[in-house]
Amino acid sequence: MKIAVLGAGAVGCYFGALLARAGHDVTFIGRPAHVEAITTRGLILETRQGREMISARAAIDTAGLATPDLVLVSVKSADTEAAARALIGHLTPQTQLVSLQNGVDNAERMAAILGQPVIPAVVYVGTEMAGPGHVRHHGRGELLIGASPGSPALAETFIAAGIPTTVSDAIATALWSKLIVNCAYNALSAIGQISYAPMMATEGTREVITGAIAEACAVAHACGVAVPADITETTLALAASMPAQTSSTAQDLSRGKPSEIDFLNGHIVRQGRAHGIPTPINLALLVAVRLAEKGRVHART
Repeated sequence: MKIAVLGAGAVGCYFGALLARAGHDVTFIGRPAHVEAITTRGLILETRQGREMISARAAIDTAGLATPDLVLVSVKSADTEAAARALIGHLTPQTQLVSLQNGVDNAERMAAILGQPVIPAVVYVGTEMAGPGHVRHHGRGELLIGASPGSPALAETFIAAGIPTTVSDAIATALWSKLIVNCAYNALSAIGQISYAPMMATEGTREVITGAIAEACAVAHACGVAVPADITETTLALAASMPAQTSSTAQDLSRGKPSEIDFLNGHIVRQGRAHGIPTPINLALLVAVRLAEKGRVHART
């Protein structure tokens, strides 16, 4: 398949690397430093089994993009509309699009601009960019994709590339469950610039996380989404499976990049206000990350 990965960050590079290794023609669209590295010497895929050099194409924009069979969108949620507009003129009605993004409404926002379906997906993977064109895998790596006519064949393609993939008829529940996990972990990991194991070992962390989850569950219910009854237990247990992982928000702050906090805890706060549900813990986490971002900007000026 001809595959475009729009957003050559940790998630896009990891899944794109596996698909390229499986023989697909993959083009990564990303920042200049990553594009130069991938073009010059390939994409470094680092896992617990070692390092591999993956050959692939790379570009800084979609200008020269050949019509792809599949587009994996892994840009930040704030860039969803811009990414959709960048794809106009490069797609056919048969092109499949998959959103590998945090948040619960990215696929809908893209589909509204492109006028064709976008398959929502939930990503369960721990990755980071260890340098230009260098993706490091920490754990897991499964995908849950929404049901559509093309989803079963797409899942087979992913599975053949070493990506465990399940097609779900309840993708909204899965998206909200992932959102709740992100609301629990991302801000705290970012504020402390700390990985999950020592974060959870810090006194008071479990209480803050439990409160944030309770608020998010109440908001989900008000939005008509049923989340699993054991969401609190499974969320708290996540740190043990990825003890060395820092959140994507922590990685954004450490690299001086804008975070997605407005689409994580911020989404809970906005929907809480719309439905008359208090969300003080999520609001505190949202404000804390915003202050950290603002402080970083002031420090540079």
